[in-house]
Amino acid sequence: MIRQAASSFLIYIICCCRYYYYSSLLPRGALAFTTSSPLRTKNYHFPPSESSSSVLDGSSTDTMTTDSTTTGITIPHLSPTTLANLVDYTISFSAANGLQVQQKSERSATSTSSSYITAPISLLPQAYPHGQFQHGLALSTPFNLLVDRISRNGKFLQETLKGVRDVDEFTGMLLTLYEAIYLSDGHSSEQHAKGADRLGILRSDYMLHCSQAANNEYSIKQVELNTIASSFAGLASSVAKLHGFLTRRLGEEGLEEFLDVNERAVMGDSSDDTVHDDGERGVPQSLAMIRLPAAMAVAYDRYCARFNIGSSSNNNNNGEHKSDAAVINPVILFVVQPNETNTVDQRLLEFALWDNHEIPVVRMSLGEIHERVTLDEASGRLTIQNDDQGDNCGAVQEVAVVYFRAGYAPTDYPSGYNTADGSGIEWLARERLERGSAAKCPNLGYHLAGTKKVQQELARRGAVEQFFEGDEADVAAQIRTAFAGLYSLGADANEEDMEAVKDVLFNDAKGQYVLKPQREGGGYNYYGDNLANKLKENCTITVDDDGNNDVTLSPDLSEFILMERLFPPQQRAILLRNGQVEGTGMSISELGCFGAIVSSGDGEVVHNEYAGFLLRTKFSGVDEGGVASGFATLSSPYLC
Repeated sequence: MIRQAASSFLIYIICCCRYYYYSSLLPRGALAFTTSSPLRTKNYHFPPSESSSSVLDGSSTDTMTTDSTTTGITIPHLSPTTLANLVDYTISFSAANGLQVQQKSERSATSTSSSYITAPISLLPQAYPHGQFQHGLALSTPFNLLVDRISRNGKFLQETLKGVRDVDEFTGMLLTLYEAIYLSDGHSSEQHAKGADRLGILRSDYMLHCSQAANNEYSIKQVELNTIASSFAGLASSVAKLHGFLTRRLGEEGLEEFLDVNERAVMGDSSDDTVHDDGERGVPQSLAMIRLPAAMAVAYDRYCARFNIGSSSNNNNNGEHKSDAAVINPVILFVVQPNETNTVDQRLLEFALWDNHEIPVVRMSLGEIHERVTLDEASGRLTIQNDDQGDNCGAVQEVAVVYFRAGYAPTDYPSGYNTADGSGIEWLARERLERGSAAKCPNLGYHLAGTKKVQQELARRGAVEQFFEGDEADVAAQIRTAFAGLYSLGADANEEDMEAVKDVLFNDAKGQYVLKPQREGGGYNYYGDNLANKLKENCTITVDDDGNNDVTLSPDLSEFILMERLFPPQQRAILLRNGQVEGTGMSISELGCFGAIVSSGDGEVVHNEYAGFLLRTKFSGVDEGGVASGFATLSSPYLC
């Protein structure tokens, strides 16, 4: 008891010291922390409603206390004492290690205060087959190469997306800009974009899926490939550290049965206690906060070398880049959403860039970029003009790398699509950034390569193989192992695609598929009855002379793809939101593997590696899986 009390007091002192130290570095009122009652729940879960889906962005108004009682909470295979210890450690670890998200608040002109709450997380890691985890990691570099090569194949992108652009204005605008900048032989300013490096921070998401063809063994199948704003690398790394600590610290104090039951649910009869040749059982370490900043540093250093900008000098000496205004070291520009709440995840990457590489970051929205970032048409130089206040008053900051954490959804462009009259300022800002010489993460080609329609097209026989010919044929075969069933609903729909549609309409197979639009961020997909109704509303069904059903698809369906629904193993989870136990129940998980690639304008790949992981866990009755949209929580794999 004395040792436990002393440990708790020491944690309290450390947290207080960190708080007052970092507070001293910020303007008055810039930082405020809240704490919460970690347990205020029942052992039942209800699908997220409007209010529960907004927990991540901090809209809950519950005040938080330090009460850690576990009265009334029952978790199978876990004692109340162990549960209380888990929650206590988790809340403390989250506060001490920045495992938090920012709460939404109404900011005024006189107040800039922010408060933070524990990020949505699973209290314990989820069992995951060691071999399939390694398979996901090994696929990172092939998928990186595939995206890079697709981005350079304008004909493939145009042909694949021609049906989508007519019904999806957002994707159509992206494709139009891509054609104007990368496929034209017009103005010399386009050459700056063509010659710029391409930086990819990608994340391929997988679910375990069991099929009879695979001898009833689980294997990973790709859900989607994210090529823009691939988030949660920072927070997921912190979750892995938390889960590694909890399983080691409390592993012999009541966790064994809980973890073993989950392992058997996933591994079945193959579950054992052996140590794998290439790693121990348990929670692996994520390398995301090392490798993602390293890739960004490669792109940054290449820009500085290309334009002869000394990274340790405050003034550049290249003739093309001289300016009357003072020029300070180049920066990486983070393009973010106004009133962003996932700031901690982004800041962790920003802090790692400075700690590991001494590269400064500037955060701006597309609206701010339109006002303050200029493009020199002659040199391709993107510069930020600072105001007359602050440490860099009046100085010009050159942009070496543009990193998009916004711009992936129509809502990021609220001023509309009309750029001719100057009203669509967010699109004008996006175009200005794209035309510059700075490396883009992603450029328009990478962005388009991540659309659902491209994903569906790649599943067709021979599509991936065209990008890996000759000696690289085995790379295409490796990529294809991760594909699930994907079907077109556009004018290019073939017999196999139409059979999947008929399966939903006439064979009551609505539960075997998912209807997906060309959107990122979660919350847009159609399942079950909603899927079936969406198809019925957009199909014309006729019966031929032989009594067979014929289906004609509406052009409005061109923006969607139909995907085989995946059924991963279910295992128990305890989920936390807002620092409180949300509930316990059977859950499913989705593995995300990060990849990082840097390539030159002419296609030379100078950097390509696996760059970390995340695991998202949700209760099995919830269809959608986005963390930021309030459906899922961050977790970690417990390799077995």
